[in-house]
Amino acid sequence: MVFVSVIDEQNGAAAAPAGNTLPNSAGALFQLLRDGVPRTRADLAEMTGFARSTISARVEELLASALISPAGENSSTGGRPPSTFAFNPEARTVLAVDLGGTHARIAVTDLATRVLAEREERLDISQGPVVVLDAVGRIATTLLEEVGRSPADLLGVGVGVPGPVEFATGRLTSPPIMPGWDHFDIPGHLRRWFSVPILVDNDVNAMALGEHAVKYPDVSNMMFVKVATGIGAGIISDGRLQHGAQGAAGDLGHIAVPDGSATPCTCGNTGCLEAVASGPAIAAQLRESGFDVPHHTALLELVRSGDPEALLTVRQAGRQVGSVLASCVNLLNPSVIVIGGVVSTAGEHFLAGIREAVYSRSLPLATQHLRILGTQTRGQAGILGASALVTGHGLSVENVNRLIG
Repeated sequence: MVFVSVIDEQNGAAAAPAGNTLPNSAGALFQLLRDGVPRTRADLAEMTGFARSTISARVEELLASALISPAGENSSTGGRPPSTFAFNPEARTVLAVDLGGTHARIAVTDLATRVLAEREERLDISQGPVVVLDAVGRIATTLLEEVGRSPADLLGVGVGVPGPVEFATGRLTSPPIMPGWDHFDIPGHLRRWFSVPILVDNDVNAMALGEHAVKYPDVSNMMFVKVATGIGAGIISDGRLQHGAQGAAGDLGHIAVPDGSATPCTCGNTGCLEAVASGPAIAAQLRESGFDVPHHTALLELVRSGDPEALLTVRQAGRQVGSVLASCVNLLNPSVIVIGGVVSTAGEHFLAGIREAVYSRSLPLATQHLRILGTQTRGQAGILGASALVTGHGLSVENVNRLIG
């Protein structure tokens, strides 16, 4: 059976299949142990108010599933020291897939999003879904073998894709840089290799989840902005990823820049942020000035060389991104904005341009404690988020109960 990531529009909570949601179920007790802190049966009884017999029964169920394991013994003032139990992230594995326009990054992680094996391949998304997903299946199978695990050990597969995803079905909707992918059944195709839940989301949403889970778990309101071939954002509000009504939330790239030009955009409009401040747009502006910048790598090399015109162009692109983000700051009031994507690696001039526009155009109250930072996950945000997408769903109360049952 395949599940896709679904966000309840009424409360932002992840919608889950119907199941045992009893507060004293094994799945509910497991949520208290997911933080990895060892606890005794007495600790759990005190935290929940449940009878010791109920706690013991639920602990035994979780031990049998391997989702928790003994964590040693606590000191005792007399008699036998009480045993402690903690989350066992090695109980299952997760396959995390981050697809970009020209690359595929694939990893096997444990249930705590720790990467066990990883590979990045040059893979052009325009080759179509069958070619790309077949390559993903082969690489993933090899990675599982490398870490001594099998597809039967998987909790699920998470996939981030560079296009708009209808989250209710996990299918792409008119992706501009992905010919042949429109409404293609990604989960159905990957089931040829992996008969587990397969969750598909936009790559920037996955990056937001990854950065949030690993670097900012205590931040309730943040945005992750990817600036590369396209421009998009993942929005975390009240600790939850927001998709919007059809999964189109966060599409910054097709917002008109306040002082933008009439530059045509791939969406059919003019003056979109993506048309004037994405990686290809910056490279095109520099080519018009006589620079030889055929691709992103050449652009980054030019900026890092300290060329004054390249630095000014990148900083201006940052200002244009910031001018759009300023409206987002006034509307959503995040406390952290993380900037990722290949253009963000151009250095502080790009970030400086973003900060300049945001702080000058946003309300003082909204920016009082706002931090605008570069990504801290070193290119792994996508696979970490794809892993978190799976564990957030697969380790929910209902699905743990189903797994045990």
